[in-house]
Amino acid sequence: MQKKGLAVVAVGGNALIKNKKQSIPDQYAAAVETMGHIATMIEEGWDVVVTHGNGPQVGFVLRRSEIAAHELHEVPLDYCGADTQGSIGYMFQQALHNEFLRRDIKKVPATVITQTIVDAADPAFKNPTKPIGSFMDEAQAKEKIAKEGWTMVEDAGRGWRRVVASPIPQIIIEAPAIRSLIDNGFIVVAVGGGGIPVMRKENGELVGVEAVIDKDFGSAILASMIHADLFLISTAVEKVAINFNKPDQKWLDKITVEEAKQYIAEGQFAKGSMLPKIEAILKYMSKGGKKALITDPEHIKDALDGKTGTWIVP
Repeated sequence: MQKKGLAVVAVGGNALIKNKKQSIPDQYAAAVETMGHIATMIEEGWDVVVTHGNGPQVGFVLRRSEIAAHELHEVPLDYCGADTQGSIGYMFQQALHNEFLRRDIKKVPATVITQTIVDAADPAFKNPTKPIGSFMDEAQAKEKIAKEGWTMVEDAGRGWRRVVASPIPQIIIEAPAIRSLIDNGFIVVAVGGGGIPVMRKENGELVGVEAVIDKDFGSAILASMIHADLFLISTAVEKVAINFNKPDQKWLDKITVEEAKQYIAEGQFAKGSMLPKIEAILKYMSKGGKKALITDPEHIKDALDGKTGTWIVP
């Protein structure tokens, strides 16, 4: 088997929930499907670190915590992130193990619970925007504001909801461990949900932060820190388009960093979907990244063979 290099493959948290099927067996079935495509990469010579989103799963943990609050302690947001890194990592590890067994691939998958340093001075902390948790009435919301110091907003007539900061990730604490595992032949699952947000105190100690991190930005930082040869974002579309959903829509096969910047300036990419993916790739490329790819899970092999997907190159 010829070595192809090291790839960081970022899988969306919503990739585990298809057609609104949210049960654990449903999520595991989705994981098996996606990990099958990644196993093909590994079979063809790639070393891989799988990163993933966890937005829906964190929401589930929070909701359970809120419902059970009359009997049990509530779960802080950073611990929700840790919980979901473990549970999704378990799904991915088991799916990969079983796929490796079927294909006689001599690799062992391992999950690393991953912490990501954020900056206390990040402007996101002064302007929290990411909604999490359950809807509440105004009286409940005001009680949370008074007792917990939460920031609550009214959401389009549906009730009040908590919003938290989404700071820019700075450093992946466990990057050296992840690199060491890769160098020793392991396939690694890491940086779930962009990493658990933490801050470093003056004495060097870490402390968890109630915030959320964009998983593509977290993955980009990791890809840079471990000197990945490829940053692959696996998402819901086979290719990236400009003039999306317009009569002159155009699918992109390959674009340069400068072209990507121009498209961003033109407003071609939506804030809630493709824009953060392109921005994360540009962050990776700005720190010496070699190449990046956006495609959906089922087209990973064809995209790596140059048949589809959108490549971003220097």
